[in-house]
Amino acid sequence: MRWNGQTLDSADDGALPGLDRSSLAGLVRTVETPDFAGMRFHEVLAKSALNHVPGESTRMPLAWTINPYRGCSHACLYCFARPTHAYLDLDIGEGFDREVVVKVNVAEVLRRELARPTWAREPVALGTNTDPYQRAEGRYRLMPGIIDALAESGTPFSILTKGTLVRRDLAQLVRASRQVEVGLSMSIAVYDDELAASLEPGAPSPRARLDTVRAATDAGIPVRVFLMPVLPYLTDTREHLERAARMAHEAGAVDAIYTALHLRPGVKEWFMGWLAREHPELVPRYRVVYERGAYARKDYREWLGTKVRPILRAHGLQGSGADR
Repeated sequence: MRWNGQTLDSADDGALPGLDRSSLAGLVRTVETPDFAGMRFHEVLAKSALNHVPGESTRMPLAWTINPYRGCSHACLYCFARPTHAYLDLDIGEGFDREVVVKVNVAEVLRRELARPTWAREPVALGTNTDPYQRAEGRYRLMPGIIDALAESGTPFSILTKGTLVRRDLAQLVRASRQVEVGLSMSIAVYDDELAASLEPGAPSPRARLDTVRAATDAGIPVRVFLMPVLPYLTDTREHLERAARMAHEAGAVDAIYTALHLRPGVKEWFMGWLAREHPELVPRYRVVYERGAYARKDYREWLGTKVRPILRAHGLQGSGADR
């Protein structure tokens, strides 16, 4: 194991709460370290790296994904991936933020899968579930091996992240882009520091992410900004959207994509608890917008698109919506 030589506060093979070794396939050990206070890493040996995404199961145009981590220290209140922790008998609230599953052998497994004669070199997406450049990546360094494996096999790939740690790998991404098509997107939903700190307490600040967009652009990697989710009555004002478009354009973004917040079961309860504490006056309005399920009402989404698209175009961004 690559971290056996590190000094740890604790390393317990059986410390995964609510689970035994048979419940989480490939569990090697659970690690706590003073560099990541309050977090636990559950190191597993993955049997596969590539995940096939059936076309009807997603609104995003992708067929294959890689998720080096499960759980995410960005701790975004609205993260749609939270319910995946329930499959491991882990809490989808604070447990999702603090209990991170790490596929320590993901690059090695990926190389074997990409070497199969049946692999058709279809595009692969990273960051569609949990962030590959969350804080854990600074410890485990899984992404360099993944990038090399994809590029050397001739497989195009894209990365979506909130993590400024991607700057560490910019030179490697530039080299990879000479071999395959590489897409990089930075997720920046909130352009108000106080609101961002409340909604995304473990994520880099909006300014740090914008600086990362500039660094990638200067390195020769075009960046798309994900202006998503747009939160009703919090980030859908003209003032906020104008600021978002202006700042993304000034940072060098070439494109932007937006969508209204959607709240799956489990996520909805977690987010609405935060809303009741921080903005109780908005709770009745959210109940109306989300009265029909996880997605905002169609009339709200149409209103949002009519509002956002001209703003993005005015700032040189050809914006599109992901859930129109």
